[in-house]
Amino acid sequence: MLNTRFATRLNSFASNAESEWPDLKGKPTALQMAARAAKVDGLTDLDLNYPDHVDDNPAELAGQLRDMGLAINGFAMRYYTNPAFKLGAFTHPDASVRREALDLTKKGIDAAREAGSNLMTIWLGQDGFDYAFQADYGRMWQHEIEGIREVCEHDPDCQISIEYKPNEPRSYSMMPDCATTLLAIKDAGCVNLGVTLDFAHVLYADEQPAFAAAMIARHSRLLGVHLNDGYAKRDDGLMVGAVHTLQTIELLRQIRRDGYDGAIYFDTFPDMTGLDPVHECEVNIKTVRRMLAVVDRLEQDNRLSGAIDRQDAVSAQAILQEVMLGAGA
Repeated sequence: MLNTRFATRLNSFASNAESEWPDLKGKPTALQMAARAAKVDGLTDLDLNYPDHVDDNPAELAGQLRDMGLAINGFAMRYYTNPAFKLGAFTHPDASVRREALDLTKKGIDAAREAGSNLMTIWLGQDGFDYAFQADYGRMWQHEIEGIREVCEHDPDCQISIEYKPNEPRSYSMMPDCATTLLAIKDAGCVNLGVTLDFAHVLYADEQPAFAAAMIARHSRLLGVHLNDGYAKRDDGLMVGAVHTLQTIELLRQIRRDGYDGAIYFDTFPDMTGLDPVHECEVNIKTVRRMLAVVDRLEQDNRLSGAIDRQDAVSAQAILQEVMLGAGA
């Protein structure tokens, strides 16, 4: 993870819009938000939602972002264009609606490739159920797998990454946790398929982030890392390390050991309370750099590997606190 790339959620830069665009009528455009994001010291990439942020000329859009000093890390699918998608995208009971969702995803993959990216993240939040006796679970699972396989096969050179989340907007998601997502990837059987690990999603799936990353590395590929934080009850989108500092450092150590070389993406929500998004993103970048420096020091400390080999939690904690906070008196 040398020369780490940092990416961010573009919609964050609509936060406190009146301070940036006093005369703005309506919402800022994707290019206006990108120009604001370009002010962030250390930011290298953006992720773009499809179709929300992308016009009819993805290559031109990529060029405009390059002129701002920003690259495109990847695209992320959003299924809002048809109200019917609320009942499911790849799992909707109506085959014509499923076809619309699949065709939209293929167009998104084509647009990402035109923009020079080879990463499409799919968060299938609409695919799930809310009531007992609402779904034929086996049939719904089959539709999900067939849909994932079809979009993967559309362009084998484009990496397709599944971002899992326990619930919201559906009460139960088809991809609620790491294990179910890895099972889906095994069922789909596509070489260009992997996982995006979102820190807050992992927390409220009741998972330990570094453990989830290790299982992904063992059984699939980690294609994306979304850093944020929360209180493990919902997708809070707080700043990196605000609540779970140790777990974030452990995750960074794990993905470095596993060879992750993608961007660190900030999926935080400064727009929820009107924070300054430029300052917020800059602090996130500085936090991750400090955490990576801690990881460096830990990796140079042979005591830690010995404590982990013994599963000696007390010694491991003592070493970690010493590296982070100093030896003390």
